[in-house]
Amino acid sequence: MLSVLHIENIAVIEQAEILFEGGFNVLTGETGAGKSIVIDAISAILGERTYRDVIRTGASRAFVSAIFTNIPECSWFSENQVDFDPQELQVQREIYADGKNVCRVNRRPVSVASLKKLGARLINIHGQHDSQQLFDEENHLTYLDAFARDEKELEDYRAAFDALQSVRREMQKLSMDESEKLRLVETLQYQIEEIRAANLIPGEEEQLKERRKVLQNAEKLSDALRAADEALYGGDSSDGAAGLLSNAEHALSRVNTISADMEALYQKISDLMYSVQDAADELRAMRDDLSYSEGELEQIEERLDTIHKLKRKYGASVEDVLAYLQKSEQRLDEIEFASDRIESLKKRQAELQKEAVRLGEVLREKRLRAAKEMETDICEELRQLDMPKIRFVCEFTPQEPAETGLDSVRFLMSANVGEALKPLSKVASGGELARIMLAMKQVLAQQDGVPTLIFDEVDAGVSGRAAQKVALKLWAVSKGRQVLCVTHLPQIAAMADAEFTVEKRVEHERTYTSVLHLDDSGRRQELARLIGGSMITETTLAGAAELLRLADEAKKGDIT
Repeated sequence: MLSVLHIENIAVIEQAEILFEGGFNVLTGETGAGKSIVIDAISAILGERTYRDVIRTGASRAFVSAIFTNIPECSWFSENQVDFDPQELQVQREIYADGKNVCRVNRRPVSVASLKKLGARLINIHGQHDSQQLFDEENHLTYLDAFARDEKELEDYRAAFDALQSVRREMQKLSMDESEKLRLVETLQYQIEEIRAANLIPGEEEQLKERRKVLQNAEKLSDALRAADEALYGGDSSDGAAGLLSNAEHALSRVNTISADMEALYQKISDLMYSVQDAADELRAMRDDLSYSEGELEQIEERLDTIHKLKRKYGASVEDVLAYLQKSEQRLDEIEFASDRIESLKKRQAELQKEAVRLGEVLREKRLRAAKEMETDICEELRQLDMPKIRFVCEFTPQEPAETGLDSVRFLMSANVGEALKPLSKVASGGELARIMLAMKQVLAQQDGVPTLIFDEVDAGVSGRAAQKVALKLWAVSKGRQVLCVTHLPQIAAMADAEFTVEKRVEHERTYTSVLHLDDSGRRQELARLIGGSMITETTLAGAAELLRLADEAKKGDIT
């Protein structure tokens, strides 16, 4: 359960620490005082999305920390390499103005996504607008699946259905009328022939461009090489560097043994001589390479033009053009042999259709069994919530195999005797819808084992006797798990095992919100405010005391 919640710089809450108790906890306070901020803080440590504007004005970061006790063991801890202690779990989240989030579980950093997975195992929050989701029939199957716990059956079915869809898509791709087929074949054949005729070679374009550059500068290169050769080997009027180095080497060869320094100098001259000879050999080889046949440059230009045209049509590089060729050849083979392939796919489709239907029927049977149980459980919950005559039914409508299965599902209800079953949107009032969702949450909670349930203003549209029934139900639920409830109803607040009030004040032109744990006297004052508004009188105080007395009797079973 959630034992401690510490908040810093979340909206108008500068700092608050709330010590929740087991059982039924209630948050009350004036509208706009900041009750929803507390819920937002809890959502933050559950890994839900947050925004930078949640940070209190003037602060550089917001911080939320929570301590959970009596934690149910799950695989999340081993998967995320976080130490597991069933007695205490610490979760922290820092939110910075630049959008950065830092999350820690038991002081170990984790991602927001990972924190969200853990949060789903710790707390289930029913927000103010969640009841409206019941009007969307697309959500109904999700609720039923959650109750049925049919994850494996649904996963098996979807795997078969996805395979079936893949075959269907391939068949659709291969199926076309004859005129379209002929047009596409002609196009592919032309493209393939055009590319094949070019005999493209990877890396060819770069080599051609380099050779073109050489040929375009052949005269300049020839002159430079000729001058360099003359400098190395001399001409008619002068000795070249090679000859001069040879003379120096010969002169030193007669004295190189006299001293070590002389030997070293001789070796340097000799090395230079060899280097010059190597350079001269490379130079002459390059002069030989400059020779070219007449029309070679023109041939290169024509080849590069061919490559450029193909690139403009089929890809940014020669490699891309060749890849396009390969794909076109494959596509042409597919079309030419489409009939054979389609026949093969038809057989595969029939097999996959049969398997999808088989697995869909397995899924359907589990859903049908769960639906009957769910109907019974919800009707029983609603009976306890002062809706004794309600009929609630999960309606199954067969459909062709789809991603969700072989059936669509929607919830129908009749709130009054003699009235036909109708969609929730047609018959459920605001108060009825809130109670249906409360019942739904209760029966689902029995399945998922989440230790803490939070209801944010679950009392919307509820009053009178129904409010008392909701209060009793929330307290009864809290006998098996921790319940936190934000409420404006005195009947619900009176049933709490622990009550907290959220108060807002203005000091020095800044708004501050604090969360106070109420003692018996404080509870009577707050209940009197809920009963009579801001004017607290002896009458409203007496009414508050009476509500607390009746709540105690109800907890003992003396009042139903």
